[in-house]
Amino acid sequence: MLSSKNIYVRQLILSDAENLLQLLVENKPFFEPFSTDHPANYYSLEKQKEIITSGHKSKGNSSYEFGIFLNTNHRLIGTISLFHIIRGPLQSATMGYYLDQKNNGNGYTTEAAKMVVDYAFETIGLHRIEAGVMPHNIGSIRVLEKVGFHKEGIAKQSVKIQGRWEDHQILAIINPHD
Repeated sequence: MLSSKNIYVRQLILSDAENLLQLLVENKPFFEPFSTDHPANYYSLEKQKEIITSGHKSKGNSSYEFGIFLNTNHRLIGTISLFHIIRGPLQSATMGYYLDQKNNGNGYTTEAAKMVVDYAFETIGLHRIEAGVMPHNIGSIRVLEKVGFHKEGIAKQSVKIQGRWEDHQILAIINPHD
């Protein structure tokens, strides 16, 4: 478990599946403009359990799936992931996250991102973390910049969002100890 003043981050476990589903359903209109297309069963308990289980199976290999929880009431308010982990000479990963709309603007995503970046560099030995953000998602770009990510450029039509290929601002951070 990783913790800060307001939140803690830990790997999701099966008992989190109901709370994860509730978070996704409650925030569906808020998340969808920035989300890839999901399978028909995405908003089901079974699918969320499958996602959590697959994260456990790949731990240490290709992804880490964390929940973001409030310290005050231990409520799940978001997720943050390291995925597409590449070992060997690259030692890199992609980071993605989302946070409950009601909790936006409190610095929680920035806190979570800082903890996960530190974990990635200090514990699992990554050299580089990349994130892609739709250029109009200024809040998410600010989160990454506060954590130390730098803008690298625009990836044209790189991610299919709600049936349409969208440009993404690519940001990255390099392990300062390398």
